[in-house]
Amino acid sequence: MPEGKGSVASMLTGFGNHHESEAVAGALPVGRNSPQRVPFGLYAEQLSATAFTAPRAENRRTWLYRMRPGAGHAPFRPYDGNPLLRSAPFAGVVPSPNRLRWNPAELPGQPTDFIDGLVTCVGNGDVAGVAGCGVHLYAANRSMENRAFVSADGEWLIVPQSGRLRIVTEMGVLDVSPLHIVLIPRGVRFRVELPDGAARGYVCENHGALFRLPDLGPIGSNGLANPRDFEAPVAVFEDVDRPCELIQKFQGRLWTTTLDHSPFDVVAWHGNVAPYRYDLTRFNTIGTVSYDHPDPSIFTVLTAPSDTPGTANIDFVIFPPRWMVAEDTFRPPWFHRNIMSEYMGLITGDYDAKAGGFAPGGGSLHNMMAAHGPDVASHDRAVAAALTPQKIEATMAFMFESRLPFVASDWAMATPLLQADYDECWAGFVKAQLPEGDA
Repeated sequence: MPEGKGSVASMLTGFGNHHESEAVAGALPVGRNSPQRVPFGLYAEQLSATAFTAPRAENRRTWLYRMRPGAGHAPFRPYDGNPLLRSAPFAGVVPSPNRLRWNPAELPGQPTDFIDGLVTCVGNGDVAGVAGCGVHLYAANRSMENRAFVSADGEWLIVPQSGRLRIVTEMGVLDVSPLHIVLIPRGVRFRVELPDGAARGYVCENHGALFRLPDLGPIGSNGLANPRDFEAPVAVFEDVDRPCELIQKFQGRLWTTTLDHSPFDVVAWHGNVAPYRYDLTRFNTIGTVSYDHPDPSIFTVLTAPSDTPGTANIDFVIFPPRWMVAEDTFRPPWFHRNIMSEYMGLITGDYDAKAGGFAPGGGSLHNMMAAHGPDVASHDRAVAAALTPQKIEATMAFMFESRLPFVASDWAMATPLLQADYDECWAGFVKAQLPEGDA
């Protein structure tokens, strides 16, 4: 793949901050966003991720200064290369109240890049109504070559599980490994290269309000994910004059057109719409030091709010390595039924509420009010354990939690990866025995 021009030796840090970066000294206009003559004959282009009139604290936009206007392309036409990437609502699919779990996806047997290796597992809301999300899986064994991708349907939160990703974007390059995440804003064009030759992972496509850091409330000013640990790329560009296919996701379908040049020709940019990467191992975990469980919301990395205060369109929650020290307390997650719906994935290690069947790269779905919790083996082990301080290590699970029920796609319900026996992990619990005469 052609190397870009410009420095990628450092990162701009700070989630949601205003950044500026130039790959060529003097390329970034000073004082005027769209001067009559942009330096070096570049073209000014604004990317708006919110309405123009959004409150200043919510307003997100970035100015790009590029070698050619982004508008320079032929009409899009339907792309039929990947029919498995979709957005809710899924026509004709009946939502299921059942608890569902899937084995990890296999890597493809044929050369397959990131775009064609995507498949939609579950989704909710309505992409046209700018609400809800989609959960996609990717499994690829070839770098994208002379291709780029852009989603007009939402921002992409990519969670690698196996294999590194080198993500080339209009603002620069992000190298992302498992135990990192990357956030690609809606409308930003990008390319995925595979330094290890193969990769697998998860994507949450957010159709609603933008992801941001959660408020900390009584926690105070420190804790959870710190803004300084989110890294945006510095400007780097490609001066390449050869055809490049641009595939766009629009209203749940894929469309394609061809450019006569690389779309990654942004020489300078400034604003607060940018791709970010974040190292999950930097998360500052909060937990109890007395008894009982705090709610799992204390593990929220990013949240996309809804129109109901305190109730998220999507939360991205992780379950990282941590100490468990609570007194007289059942240590794994308790049995529960939630108003929120949960899609869970596992990046590495074991999840402490399941003794087996939930493997890295796999997933599970517990929709609103679906009863779930530890399996028999995990429960019996936990109630018999000595309650000494315990370090949960070498694990990283996560959850996409939404106010809206998830609907599994046709593929997700038909794939042999679906575990037909998942409900059996809650079979075999012994009935509690009350003292005689208390009935």
